[in-house]
Amino acid sequence: MSRAVTARRNVRLALAGAAAARLALAGAAALTARPAGSPWRRMNYAGRPVTLLGGPALAASATASAVLGAPPGARAAAAVVGAVSGLVGGYDDLAGARPEQARDKGLAGHLRALREGRVSAGAVKVAGIGAAAAVAALLTRRDGGSRGGGLVDGVLTTGLVAGTANLLNLLDLRPGRAAKAGVLAAAATLHGPGAGLVAGPLGAGAAVLPADLGEQVMLGDSGANALGALIGLRLAAVPGRGRRAALLAGITVLTLASEKVSFTTVIEATPGLRELDRLGRRPA
Repeated sequence: MSRAVTARRNVRLALAGAAAARLALAGAAALTARPAGSPWRRMNYAGRPVTLLGGPALAASATASAVLGAPPGARAAAAVVGAVSGLVGGYDDLAGARPEQARDKGLAGHLRALREGRVSAGAVKVAGIGAAAAVAALLTRRDGGSRGGGLVDGVLTTGLVAGTANLLNLLDLRPGRAAKAGVLAAAATLHGPGAGLVAGPLGAGAAVLPADLGEQVMLGDSGANALGALIGLRLAAVPGRGRRAALLAGITVLTLASEKVSFTTVIEATPGLRELDRLGRRPA
């Protein structure tokens, strides 16, 4: 397939993802006003009312369009990681808001809950995404040349899918931040034979971004985890085991750093990142 044909196909996939996201957002808006939408309502960082239903809308549209554009060998994996990450993320959005789980945030919070004999909603989410990532590794396993090589590739795929899902969710602390990061990451990987996998999610993320920046919706765990998992699956197809290992190392370092350092503080203190982060956002 020529570059021109591939580019046109990716544009069509992005438009399909965007159209699906706008349709899903319309459904979310209708549900928000009904009693069934009440559990999804939240106050954001600025004390403004938003709905977390933007997350399922993004998860569904990004997953469907990823499956549509993925290479044949990755379609089932895209369906698994997108759907499972969106579902368990939605569970955490709802169950994690219960008062008894207020302290169960971050890796330290999940581990503390386990020591106390409780399973936090976040731990359920982590286990679900990890399992989906492992299944994706099995579904997309490549010829590693040896049994050990295949195991290494499986670990890398599992880590990249689960790690990217979690990292994008860690950015969902300000309107538009996680969606911007997801769109930029998808755009950066929009080349090569497997690029169709992220073309649709790119369009879906871009379509949800205005509502996110306008503080009408939040991505929450459902949207951020699903979009991140699909991007992670694309990263797992990057040629070269060393490059994939470096990507996983970077994601791991950032995730561990988030336990000690506020991403918001770092972004606000960094020229360029600060302006990008604020672009299009309403004043607090």
